[in-house]
Amino acid sequence: MSTDATTHAREARRPVTGPAGATSSSPELAARSPGREAAATAAASKPGIPGLVVDGWAGGSVRPGARGPRSPRPALGARALLTVLVALAPAACAAPEPEWTPLFNGEDLEGWTPKIRGTPAGADPFGTFRVEDGLLTVGYEGYDGFGARFGHLFYREPFSHYRLLVEYRFIGRQVAGGPEWAFKNSGVMLHAQAPESMLAGQDFPISLEAQLLGGNGRDPRPTANLCTPGTHVRMEGELVERHCTESASATFHGDEWVTVELLVLGDSLIAHLVNGDTVLTYGRPVVGGGVVDGFDPAAKPDGAPLTRGYVALQSESHPIQFRRVLVQRLDAGRR
Repeated sequence: MSTDATTHAREARRPVTGPAGATSSSPELAARSPGREAAATAAASKPGIPGLVVDGWAGGSVRPGARGPRSPRPALGARALLTVLVALAPAACAAPEPEWTPLFNGEDLEGWTPKIRGTPAGADPFGTFRVEDGLLTVGYEGYDGFGARFGHLFYREPFSHYRLLVEYRFIGRQVAGGPEWAFKNSGVMLHAQAPESMLAGQDFPISLEAQLLGGNGRDPRPTANLCTPGTHVRMEGELVERHCTESASATFHGDEWVTVELLVLGDSLIAHLVNGDTVLTYGRPVVGGGVVDGFDPAAKPDGAPLTRGYVALQSESHPIQFRRVLVQRLDAGRR
């Protein structure tokens, strides 16, 4: 990248801030022990949206029978709403819902592949990703400075139609040399390219990022935003080419646990929820755009729809922990 292009990319990845919607954290979640036994118990339990029922969807809660704050984000059109209702009809009819499966077992990183910028897939020479006290931990004690060594931890299996739940918290201090915009900044990558298809020097996978942010104690800094490295999406039928779009979530300034749920229906609809409230919706993702560097051109067929891909957890220079990573597959019979 040229200096101008590099500067543009860094500026583009800065979170867009503005008024945040009101949501509330869960005291029950915050009170849980972060130990291994608690992590195993949490991994086996159900997330907070057992029978997803759409109620307005334009920012309303999707908890059964509940209504939450309305979001300033675009409302879904009739076609997208119909897609949700059809996809979730079995739950509405009291049919058995698909099982929630832990992707993180609370003990080790079985099934996960790291990809750190500057090294091939599968190598993590700095010990960035590990398990501590039953928590999936992203840390930088092995770094002598961040050095733009962005990293991602990929789950071994691609998904298409699913619900993903993660519980996370930011901890500690940002490593020296981390970008200013990466303070309390991480993400969950959706529909990502395979780690083996990334070149050694590639910074971010071509994907959709549910951006996780923490507050600085002063300014609004919503979480579960959307960033689009090498991709575009549509909102209200319009192609959105800006890199990051803020959600309507509250700002979480401390080290409390936050629950983010992601509903992904192939390339038709994706919704972000924070502590049970819908904070962002969009659809029709395609490959395209920039803010990704060092990639193999063969892995970036601009204009191609993103219908499936890998899930990855991000390392961007600030320590973060995850205590649950669960998936519920909604693609039975889809091939």
